[in-house]
Order: sequence, then structure tokens, then C-alpha cells
Amino acid sequence: MNNISTNFSIKDLENLSGIKAHTIRIWEKRYDILVPERTDTNIRLYNLKNLQKLLNVTYLNNHGVKISKIAKMSEEEIKTAVKEHAGKNGDKNHFLDELKVAMLSYDQYKFEQTYNKIISEISFREMFLEVFIPMLEYIGIHWQSDSITPAHEHFISNLIMQKLLINIERVQQSQAQKHKVFALFLPENEIHELGLLYLNYELSLEGYQTIYLGSSVPMDNLLTVVDTFEEVNFVSYFTVSPVKDDVQKYLDTIEKEVLSKKKSKFFVLGRNAQYADKKGKSVKVFTRIDEFINKI
Repeated sequence: MNNISTNFSIKDLENLSGIKAHTIRIWEKRYDILVPERTDTNIRLYNLKNLQKLLNVTYLNNHGVKISKIAKMSEEEIKTAVKEHAGKNGDKNHFLDELKVAMLSYDQYKFEQTYNKIISEISFREMFLEVFIPMLEYIGIHWQSDSITPAHEHFISNLIMQKLLINIERVQQSQAQKHKVFALFLPENEIHELGLLYLNYELSLEGYQTIYLGSSVPMDNLLTVVDTFEEVNFVSYFTVSPVKDDVQKYLDTIEKEVLSKKKSKFFVLGRNAQYADKKGKSVKVFTRIDEFINKI
């Protein structure tokens, strides 16, 4: 981390920590919590070490430790106190903070350390739903700021995808136990695969046969799947495509041209799925992953 030259403004720190810039300034002036560098025009600049400390201080303060007490602790004492509290309580907010630092420093080793710590305490399902998804949602909110860029998003998303693929392979080692078939795909121009990959993991974990088709699949290609099986359940995840105004048209078309051919159903999730005006008999829209998991 010491070799990373990333600098943050006080506004970046506010976005990344959730602590108002005004409060950060008070903590600096009154308690010397952070010691930023200054530009020639006296603008504060913070590095990753500052961010890590602020996240740790914020964590302890949010858990009842007074800022005056934290100010008297060394950095090592602060780190130790955070680890002890987080380890004792299995606190997922601490894991999120660690992943943020790993992402911003492009530190795969730190990601692996954090991942191993989390997986030693909770299941992969709980990790994905309660740590990885909040992390990705956080990025979705802040990536347009200067503090989080698309490069950061791609870095952390690819590491999460690696873990998904490893866990999918692990649960698919045994033969499917249930006869129901699920074909998972993303519509044309949709490339955000993490949600769909996680659904593949859940379906495989439940013992279903899955056919993973991946991103940007033309609708007419689905007919080859229909022709192969007596009954198939299609699953998709709408993040950016189809766009809001085309969602209902897409659902109507797939019901008419694909689902009607045999006894097929279509389950759809994702941010843009909420724009469905109506659902046909063969189409089911879910607003949350856990809702889908409980229904299958």
C-alpha cells in the first residue's frame, strides 16, 4: 500500500467513509486524527493510509468508542481494536471497508486475505448477498466520482467473478439431482454477468441442471435450447439492457416467440426488470435475489 500514490480530496473521503467533510476537519484540528498533505494552494490531499485510518476510526466510533479515546490510541492500537471487535461480532461493515481499500489500492493480496477471513466465518451465499452485493451497490452509487473509477469497478468485479466461478465449479462436481432444467442468459447488449453467475451458483447448489449461455444472447438462439429439452426455465438479469422503455416489449416478444413453443417459463431479475408493466402467464419478475432463491 505504501507504494500506491493515490490521493484523495476531503470530498472523496466523505464519499468513501460516510463521514461529513466538516466532521473530518474537526477530527483533524481537535484530535489530529489525520495529517493530510497540502497543495501550494492549501488544499488538503489524503493518501490510502489516511483513508484506512479514517475507516477504522469511523468503525470504532460507530460502535460506541468516543473519538477522544480513539485519538489517544496509536495506529496499531486502532487496527487491533477494530480486528478484535469485528472478529468477535462477525461485522460485515468492517469487511466492506477492507474490500474498499483493496479495490482502491488494486491490491489482490489484500482482497484474498479479506475473502479468506470472511469465508472462514460465513457461507459463500451469505458472503455474496451481505458483503459482495452491498459492495457492488456502493460502487454503483459512487463510481462516477473521482474517487472510484470504472477501472476500480472492473478490478474488484473480476476478483468477485473469479470466486463465483470457483464456487460454481465446486458445486457442479456432482451430477444434477433434480430434473428441472434452467438456462441462464443475458439479452443482447447486456454484459453485467455477476448477478446471473450468482443465480447459476444457487441453482447448481440446489441440484438443478443449468445451461449457462452468458452475455448478449440473441433471442432467436434460445430456440435451440427449447428444441433440446421437453421443458426449460429461462433465467435472465436485466441491468442496463433492455432499456427501461423496451422491457415490456422484450417480455412480450420472448413469451410469444420462445416460451409458447413448449412448456417454458421465464424468470427475470435485475435493476431494469422493475419496469415490466405486466407479466404474462409464463413470465415471473423478481425484485430480489433471495426472493427468487426461495421460490425455486
